[in-house]
Parts: sequence; structure tokens; C-alpha cells
Amino acid sequence: MIGRSAALGVAAVLCLGCGPAFGHGLDPAFLSLRDAGNGVFDVTWRTAAQRLPGANVQPLLPTRCRQLGPSNTEVGSDQVTLRWSVDCGREGLTGETIGVQDLDAAKINALLRVEEAGRPTVQVILNPSRASYTVPAQPSSFDVVRDFAALGVEHILTGPDHLLFVFGLLLLAHGGAALRKTVTAFTLGHSVTLSVAALGIAAVPSRPIELLIALSVLALAVDLAGADDRTTTLRRFPWLMAAGFGLLHGFGFAGALAETGLPAGEIPLALLSFNVGIEIGQLCFVAVLLLAGVAARRAVPATARMRNAAVYAMGVLAAFWSIERAVEWLG
Repeated sequence: MIGRSAALGVAAVLCLGCGPAFGHGLDPAFLSLRDAGNGVFDVTWRTAAQRLPGANVQPLLPTRCRQLGPSNTEVGSDQVTLRWSVDCGREGLTGETIGVQDLDAAKINALLRVEEAGRPTVQVILNPSRASYTVPAQPSSFDVVRDFAALGVEHILTGPDHLLFVFGLLLLAHGGAALRKTVTAFTLGHSVTLSVAALGIAAVPSRPIELLIALSVLALAVDLAGADDRTTTLRRFPWLMAAGFGLLHGFGFAGALAETGLPAGEIPLALLSFNVGIEIGQLCFVAVLLLAGVAARRAVPATARMRNAAVYAMGVLAAFWSIERAVEWLG
């Protein structure tokens, strides 16, 4: 068991050691155009207050859309929101191309929402490989599935706190059956709270949830740092712990979905696609970690010291996130 755990520890260092020391990447941008009548659209543009050097993230509206009056600016602690109106003529926006520049330089996505009277609401996710979108007369369900599944995959794979927790589950669960039960319990736990929060049934503040997620990773790391023959509640019932902590992580996933919102008329499909994307990303991470563990075990003699080094690194990162998020919340 030490050999398997040590190999997973080496794999964790290989997979996560070069990653950023924060919970998630920069927030996505948001661009909304809402029909105000007579060809006029109210524009809302929201982006992160902090941006990477050289990235000038700006909306690109159709050339025939003429701005009416100055824009109103609201500056928050971590976001900047601009609102203004444009006159796009009586033809509306159907068939017009809307985009956001410099998504590749900023390494973020952007949600585009178009609400035009008499037509279904269009809501798509722009990314560095598809930075513009031509507004159709009828949005496609395939677009909803593709965009929200991709968003789910991206969110889990760019969230080191979630990934480290999954890594801890791999070390905690002994044997294939226990591992499958534990990962499944985590999946069921976060699926429940993701759905509850995304559908507006329960509203939980994001800052304390992010702090509790970091503390869940820290608690798991502390337990893993103990002797292998020590019996604890986490080790006796890993699936129960995974389900309980999964409830916390589900609220964290819902926070990312709240940044983009769910498209009207396609809420169940978008929610299901986002959740499927999270599971695909999670399974890919587990598969890569297990394969890397096999390769590491063949290349490097597996020792308990390597496994402990990975667990201690996990605990240090979790402690850092906990302190950082506590300061942000209380401050």
C-alpha cells in the first residue's frame, strides 16, 4: 500500500506541482444585450478588475450598432461593470456577429447573452478558440450542451482545490471497490448541491463556502499525514466523508455557474451538461493521476517519504487557501 500511495504522491507532484497556487482562475467576462424596443439594446459589460498584462478584453459589437449617450461604470472589489445603450436599427441583431477581443491573451471565457423581443434568448460561451458568435434566428440545443459541458470540464480542471481533494480521496480509499464508492459518493454529494443552488432553491454566500472547501482539503490532508495503521472516522467511512464534503464542493461549482447563468428555456439541459462536464474532467484527472502513478512507480523507487511529501504539500496549499479566503471574507 505504501508503494501505491507513494506513486500517487509522485504523480500528484507531477500533475499539480506546476499549477497556480490559487483556487480558480480569473472570472469569465459577461456581455449582455437586452432589447429595449425600436432597435435599441441595453448593453451590460462585466469583467474582472484584474487582468493579465497586455490583455485588452473588450466587447466587439456590430458596426451598425451606434452608442447612445455615455456609459455608466460601477467598480466593485473584483469586478468592473459598464452599462450603456446602442441603436442597432429595426433589423435587430439576428444574423449579426458579436464578439470579445483578447480572450486568448487574458486566458478567460466570456458569456454572451442576447435577449431580443419575439425570439428565444441566446446564451453562449465565447472562448479563445471561438471569440465571436453570429446570432441565429433559433438557438441550437447542441450549442447549449457543448458550451456548458466544456465550461464544466474547464472549471474542475482549473480548480486545484477540487483536484487536490480528489487526489486525497485516491490516497484515502484502499482498493478499487472502495475508490469507486468514494468517488461516486463525492459525485452524488456535489451534484445535489450544484442543482439546488443553480435552480435557486438555496442561496449560500460564496466566500464562506470557498473557505469551507479549503478547510475540507486541509482536514483530509491532516488525516492522511497520520500513520497508515491509524483508524479514524475518515478512513473507516471514506464514502460518507466524500459525500458530506461533496455537498460543500457542489456549492462551489454552483458559484462558477452563477457567473454565467442558465439559458432561459434550456435550464435542465444546461445544468445537466455542466454537471456532466465536471464529471468528465474529474474522471480524466483520476485516470491521468493513476497512469502517472504507474509510470512514477516504475521510474522512481516508491517510498513513504515521497507520499508524505505530496500530502504535506497538499496541506500547505490548503492552509494557505484557508488563511487567504478567511482574510478576504472577514476583511
